[in-house]
Amino acid sequence: RVLTADGVVSLIGCLMGNPFINAVYIGHPGWKAMGGRIGYSAATGLMVILLSWFGIIAVMLSLIPVVAILPILLYIGMLIGAQAFQETPKSHAPAIVVGLVPHIAAWGKLQIDNALGAAGTNAAAVGFDKLAQVGILYEGLAVLAGGAILSGLVLAAIAVFVVERQFRRAAAFALVGAALTFFGFMHAEAIGIGRTPGVAVAYVLVAALLFGLAKSAKTAAE
Repeated sequence: RVLTADGVVSLIGCLMGNPFINAVYIGHPGWKAMGGRIGYSAATGLMVILLSWFGIIAVMLSLIPVVAILPILLYIGMLIGAQAFQETPKSHAPAIVVGLVPHIAAWGKLQIDNALGAAGTNAAAVGFDKLAQVGILYEGLAVLAGGAILSGLVLAAIAVFVVERQFRRAAAFALVGAALTFFGFMHAEAIGIGRTPGVAVAYVLVAALLFGLAKSAKTAAE
């Protein structure tokens, strides 16, 4: 429900020319625990508007070094990682890990690209086979990292419903993953038709397996 609300509001904002997305962020669980509700978020938004309108944010950014923000980001990252496991059922922990895998792949690919770029070359010039010889499966990282946000959500959803033994819903998400992959929204670096057809077929096969499990479970129950 939270992701749906964020997505709908962000789309409305984009249609009105707003380039900034809305997102539930790290402080919300703490604020809710203290009794904060929609008024708190509204007051925060109003304050940000005022600070931006009068140029105060620009002044603050010129006075505070960017490096001073890094410890805050590290702390936030630690809290986000902890809350991902603390605020969800324990049985869903495997799904959280699965959902993080595409993001880890994207991070790893970015580090490789930046390192090779600093050396004046790239993965294609070095050779994918040579990279594979030293344990860097670059093409696999690229496929897994493509559309990491969407693929992380889809994979996590599949895992959650498998854990809950709701195989039909898991299969439905697998089909969604197949469609998004076929059109390049997932597991590809650009939108298009049939960017990674093998991965799309894999999602279809997973959906078929899950539908089979759902039917088998229903038959066993009867």
